Amino acid sequence: MNEIDLRRVDLNLLVMFQVLMAERSVTRAAERLGRTQSAVSHALARLREQLGDPLLVKVGGRLEASPFAERLAEEVRPILRTIERVLVPPRAFDPGASTRVFRLAVPDFATGLFPRLAERFRREAPQAGLEWVVPGPHTPLEVAEGQIDVALGPSAAPLPEGLDRDEAGTLGWATYLRRDHPALAQWSAKAWVRWPHVAVRTGSRALSPVAAALGALERERRVAIWVPSFATVAPLLARTDLIATLPTLAMQDSLRRFDLRALPVPVPIERMPHRLIWSRRSSGDAAIRWIRELLKQAFADVLAAAQPMPAARARRGPRTRG
Repeated sequence: MNEIDLRRVDLNLLVMFQVLMAERSVTRAAERLGRTQSAVSHALARLREQLGDPLLVKVGGRLEASPFAERLAEEVRPILRTIERVLVPPRAFDPGASTRVFRLAVPDFATGLFPRLAERFRREAPQAGLEWVVPGPHTPLEVAEGQIDVALGPSAAPLPEGLDRDEAGTLGWATYLRRDHPALAQWSAKAWVRWPHVAVRTGSRALSPVAAALGALERERRVAIWVPSFATVAPLLARTDLIATLPTLAMQDSLRRFDLRALPVPVPIERMPHRLIWSRRSSGDAAIRWIRELLKQAFADVLAAAQPMPAARARRGPRTRG
C-alpha cells in the first residue's frame, strides 16, 4: 500500500480541489478562489503529482472526476469542515448567559473580598456558579492542570511550569486588639513584644513576614494561642488581652462587629505582594479573563479600604454622632 507523506501535502491544495470538484471548471474555480487560472492549473498539477492520480480530466469542455477523486472529495469535505470549525475564533464570553461554574483559590484571610466579588458576580452572571477553594500546598499544580480556574497568592511563592501570572496588589500589616486593651495607653514596639499574641497556622512552609521581621531585629514575641483560620482571631481578641498582627485585609469586616482597634505595627514588616495565577492553556479563554478581572478589581477595592487606624485615633476610638 502506498503511503502519503502528509508533510508534503498543502492544505490549500485540498481547498482548491473541493472548489474544482464543485465548479468543474478552472476558470470558475479561479474566480471563486480569487486566483488566476494559471495558479489553479499549477495547483491541480501539484496535487496530481502528490497523489498519483489524474483527479480531474477535461472532457467536452468540462472537468470530469476520476473514481479516486470522487472518493477523495467525499472524505475531504467533512475534514475541511472540521478544520474550519476548530480554527474559528472563540465567541465573545457573555456572562449573563453563562452557566459555567468557576473555581477560585483565595486565602481565607480574604473574608471581605469574597462577598464583594460574589456581589458583582451575581449581578453580571446570575446563572453561573462560583466556588471558593482555600489554597493549599498543591494549589499551583491544580491550577496548571485546570482543576482550579484562578488562584490568588503571595508573589514570592514558587510556581510550576504552565502557569501565567498577573500582579494583583500588596498586603499591608496591622496589629489588632480590643478597644479597651491596656496596650493602647502606650503603644510601642516594647508593648508589641510584651503582650501575648494569637497567630494563625496557614499550612505554608515559608517563613512568615512577621517571623522574618522579628529575626532581623533579633526580637521575640510570645505566641500564646495558635489557631487554624483567620476567622477565629477576632472573637479571641474581643474576649482576651491577646493581640494579633495580620494582613489588614484579614480583619477588615471584623473591626466594628467585634469592637476592635487596628494599630500600625511598631516593627518593620515587609509588605506582601500578591498575584493571580492561571493555566497557560486557558489564557485565550474569554471566561477566564472575565473572572480574573472581577477578582483583581475586588482585591484592589478591599485593599484600598483596609487601612490601619493611626495609634492616637485608635486610643480615642471612632467618632460617634450624638
